[in-house]
Amino acid sequence: MIQKKICLYGTFAVGKTSLVARFVQSIFSDKYHTTVGVKIDKKTLSVAGQEVTLVLWDLHGEDDFQSVRMTYFRGAAGYLLVADGTRRATLDRALVLQKGAEESVGPIPFILILNKADLTDEWEVDDSLVAEIAAKGWTVVRGSAKTGEGVEEAFRLLTEKILGVSASPGS
Repeated sequence: MIQKKICLYGTFAVGKTSLVARFVQSIFSDKYHTTVGVKIDKKTLSVAGQEVTLVLWDLHGEDDFQSVRMTYFRGAAGYLLVADGTRRATLDRALVLQKGAEESVGPIPFILILNKADLTDEWEVDDSLVAEIAAKGWTVVRGSAKTGEGVEEAFRLLTEKILGVSASPGS
């Protein structure tokens, strides 16, 4: 069995912990839980005929007062860069965080997930900005930890990138 370390990275309150809970346990809670340090979960996926266990490192949110220790990324095969579509500033910050991650650990695979797709009427991130980011070669997924939309897809796409396989029909 293959095992891969995946980090969830983004600023505070973008939904990293909720995305992990939705992906691993198929649950969602409206209660906000601050992650202190790192929280680790596991889930096994079948990708391209291979069983892959993802070891998910939910990193505490980064802000002006506390930065994520890049040592958390050591050994990571990839990461989900998480932003909140209802708060443009979290996307702006995610773009900066991605540069820092790349400088620290090199160009490892990542997916940008714009969380809170269930609240699109409150979004501050417009389609032209998403297209501009995608034009840089980034994979962008609209997701919702609340409804589950795009969550499995984001983890599957990242796993496929890590394994170097293309998406199979119906996956």
